[in-house]
Amino acid sequence: MLFLHGYLSSGDSFYYQTRFFERDFNVFAPDLKGFGKNSDMPYPYSLDDYIAEVKEYIYKNGLKNPSVIAHSFGARIAIKAASENSGLFNKIVLTGAAGLKPKNTVKKTVKKTVYRFLKRFIKKERLSRFFSSDYNALSPVMKESFKKIVSEHLDDRLKYITNPVFIVFGAKDRETPLYMAERLNKGILGSRLTVIDNAGHFCFIDKPNKFNMEVKEFLLS
Repeated sequence: MLFLHGYLSSGDSFYYQTRFFERDFNVFAPDLKGFGKNSDMPYPYSLDDYIAEVKEYIYKNGLKNPSVIAHSFGARIAIKAASENSGLFNKIVLTGAAGLKPKNTVKKTVKKTVYRFLKRFIKKERLSRFFSSDYNALSPVMKESFKKIVSEHLDDRLKYITNPVFIVFGAKDRETPLYMAERLNKGILGSRLTVIDNAGHFCFIDKPNKFNMEVKEFLLS
């Protein structure tokens, strides 16, 4: 089982999931290039660069057609990769999935996403010193990478996905609102959608037990 984290996050964001699923699966939760403990990227990565990184990781770790749980930015990778090669993954779980063209022009960065993630793990004093504006805190190369990634919309890729897909969103998700979940569900043939009450963009952290049980049922079905 492979976990793909969100932007400015890391594999550690799936702490509640890796502990749960390692009982039944071989679990892999890498830090993608530029995030967590991974080194800074040598040039501004595009979505295709991240797909290549994931493919290399799968190959190096001897994974055979793993199921994938992908959050936000990680879901961008999973969506495009699966649309190009259905054999890369087995089953796919998309949670708080980014990548669809928003109703408004792309103005949002990762401000709310980062804050809501970091405030769970970092003291307020350190958080306030760490950054005042998430985008401005990025290195120049990361800023250019971010621009490349958010400017690529994947709406037209959904119809090419043939894997079993489970879409899990938090009812209070403001970063990727529910209309995006509904568009994913409509665009991916045979996909299944569930909404978790009283949960936001990180619904797998807000309601880990609910998320884990729903996903386990899907993976074992």
